[in-house]
Amino acid sequence: QVQLVESGGGLVQAGGSLRLSCAASGSILSIATMGWYRQAPGKERELVAIIISGGSTNYADSVLGRFTISRDNVKNTVYLQMNSLKPEDTAVYYCSVAGRRVFGTTFASWGQGTQVTVSS
Repeated sequence: QVQLVESGGGLVQAGGSLRLSCAASGSILSIATMGWYRQAPGKERELVAIIISGGSTNYADSVLGRFTISRDNVKNTVYLQMNSLKPEDTAVYYCSVAGRRVFGTTFASWGQGTQVTVSS
């Protein structure tokens, strides 16, 4: 089993910043992709940002220039630095990690979600 533990969500005023963290643990051999998704009430879950093992990143247009995704391969942790937050960024944020277990099988796991609320 691979477990993901998220932290860092909360309430912030528009224009403020938050940093989300997601730590993966378990029988992990390697991690290929780490990403953040979000789901606002009444909306579908959407990709926010993703980072692959080589360090390449991809962002949703709505967060480009404001959010930065990074990873610590030693700690198996992915971060999402969110700056210039807007009320429309309010959502539950989920991390997603995919890779290989120690015995070679692949895995794809989701975090439990962390609430981010941006007040106007």
